[in-house]
Amino acid sequence: MVKRRAPSRRIARTRKDSPANTPTGTGGTLHVVATPIGNLKDLSERAREVLASAGLVAAEDTRHTQQLLQAHGIRARLVSVHEHNEAERAAEVLQALAGGANVALVSDAGTPLVSDPGLRIVRAVIDAGFDVRAVPGPCAAIAALSIAGLETERFAFEGFLPAKAAARRARLAALRGDSRTLIFYEAPHRLRESLEDLSTAFGPARRAVIARELTKLFETVYRGSLEELMQRARQDADLQRGEIVIVVEGAPSAAQAQAAEIEHVLGVLLAQLSVSQAADLAAALTGASRNTAYRLALKMSGQGA
Repeated sequence: MVKRRAPSRRIARTRKDSPANTPTGTGGTLHVVATPIGNLKDLSERAREVLASAGLVAAEDTRHTQQLLQAHGIRARLVSVHEHNEAERAAEVLQALAGGANVALVSDAGTPLVSDPGLRIVRAVIDAGFDVRAVPGPCAAIAALSIAGLETERFAFEGFLPAKAAARRARLAALRGDSRTLIFYEAPHRLRESLEDLSTAFGPARRAVIARELTKLFETVYRGSLEELMQRARQDADLQRGEIVIVVEGAPSAAQAQAAEIEHVLGVLLAQLSVSQAADLAAALTGASRNTAYRLALKMSGQGA
């Protein structure tokens, strides 16, 4: 009889590790800590323990993070880390780690480094040979994707679109044929212009979702085509308030695009012509084979399976 191996207990042991466990090398550990994007209850137990035990908390905005810490009864030494002072703060973080203290890196909301500062510090810590560990949790991009109802197998996070119209349109033009679901962050005051440019670049019929104020009191999700969402943004002032994530359906494959084009053309032709005539013209106009067009015409006219 072949004996079955006992299930590995490696994951179980890892889950029991202390948040302040000893790093693989000497010195302290840098913990990259995800924090709530709105609802303070979304701070995980592990994140709370890491923040409470950290010798230093490097925060994008110390005032904002102080409110979070106070809400959870945590007292910690805070230093600010933003795009203008990362280089100098990296030296302070390295000094703390060298002294054996653990450091927690947080942003205002969500996962640090995702459209937020922190990359220079993480790189500096890695280059210096200290341990870096993730304390995963909230991320607005992933939260929006999870409820969008669009494809999730392949997606791309594009962050904030350029503020200037010309640069924004150039970026979108480069993404026009991308078949992955696309995720964008957007500032409320630029939402209408961005939706107009998205509709122009990707076509007004492309499906999209706008997730506003995720996990907060006025969380709202809007679904529809880019054209429909663009019109909604023009009329609904509430849509242009708060934190906004836009999730856009990826471009159809070449085969899908051709099938949609044939169906559209046949829909117009069958209203005036016979199945055979409509199939001939549709094949000539779209480049599809005559057999393909004819089978679809039969189906659309109710004569085929």
